[in-house]
Amino acid sequence: MLRERLSESLKSAMKVKDARRFATVRLILAALKDRDIAARGSGASEGLSDDDILNMMQTMIRQRRDSIDLYRKGRRDDLVEQEEGEIRVIEEFLPRRMSGEEISAASREAIEALGASGLKDMGQVMGELKSRYAGRMDFGKASQVVKGLLS
Repeated sequence: MLRERLSESLKSAMKVKDARRFATVRLILAALKDRDIAARGSGASEGLSDDDILNMMQTMIRQRRDSIDLYRKGRRDDLVEQEEGEIRVIEEFLPRRMSGEEISAASREAIEALGASGLKDMGQVMGELKSRYAGRMDFGKASQVVKGLLS
């Protein structure tokens, strides 16, 4: 489903000559193809699932945010603008992000479901959250919430 949306978006960007959108979607599809090939080598003949694709796109956004910080330090406003544009395009394919309250509630629920009692259980809780909320949750924020709840 997500693959089809990406392909259709590439075609429409090409038709309307939206260069930034076309280039960004092409980058996403290239990264997806690379990861599909790697997954096939590991025995997954179907390639990546939609959740894996969402995680990949979140990683791409994180990489661009890191680049933006470096470009700002180097006073490269043109590159900052380009990276921000790419982030906006990638975010269009991600589901709505969870709010802070939703992250807290989901974290409490996962801790309760797993019977987690201390920081030693943090990895289990984060793994559960990642399996349930891939692509929708900011796991950096969730990690802070879980750590606060478990300590």
